[in-house]
Amino acid sequence: MPDPLTPWLFALLGAAAGALIGCVGIGGVIVVPALVYLFDVPIHAAIAAAMFAFLMSGVVGTAVFTRKRSIRWDMTGWMWAGAMPAAFAGALFATAVAPAVIEAAVGLLAAASGAHALLVNGGGEPRRSAPSNPVLLGVGAFTGFSSSVTGTGGPLVLIPILVWLELPVLVAIGLAQAIQVPIAVLATAGYVVAGALDVRTGAFIGAGILAGTWAGARLAHVLPRAILRRIVSALLVAVGASILVRLAFF
Repeated sequence: MPDPLTPWLFALLGAAAGALIGCVGIGGVIVVPALVYLFDVPIHAAIAAAMFAFLMSGVVGTAVFTRKRSIRWDMTGWMWAGAMPAAFAGALFATAVAPAVIEAAVGLLAAASGAHALLVNGGGEPRRSAPSNPVLLGVGAFTGFSSSVTGTGGPLVLIPILVWLELPVLVAIGLAQAIQVPIAVLATAGYVVAGALDVRTGAFIGAGILAGTWAGARLAHVLPRAILRRIVSALLVAVGASILVRLAFF
């Protein structure tokens, strides 16, 4: 008989992840490992439920950051164009291959980008100009595919790239909020086609993410930019290292 507390623990997990997603853009990475290692959810079902739940964080985070005028919509469209077909393809691909290889790439990217931001650009002024449209298209495609395969939702992949490109941290977080929406929609569609989605699990996680993201996104606009950048950079290093350690020893 299923434990009646489990759905509420899913919601609590979603709230914790949502608070991190809303504030610093990084938090979805905890959902899949928690489902797999704490609740014994099969890996592909965990990824599918996470992607479904990220619909909530994407909508809420995008709404708050749009209201605060922190999203560069001139950059968003090109990244969406790359992310949407790649996210659908990634969901289909994920059911046929272990996500460990992509996870390792994400871990290396996160750790290296965070270290770069802390050690090299910590005291510098971020760039204000947008990368070229082909670069944005490619960044969106890579983000959509790898996020869909690993169940990380988009921000964990996108923020290290944007930090590496020296965009302002609040712009990076805002773009990471916006890219969750098309990735989550197309990835969820792919997992539905593959028969891997448990809607009930995803809905409870999503309900928690809804509240957590709203609170976290508002906090992001209160914290000083320099502190926010250091927090994001340090978390990138910590998350990237933890992914690589987990892959190496578990």
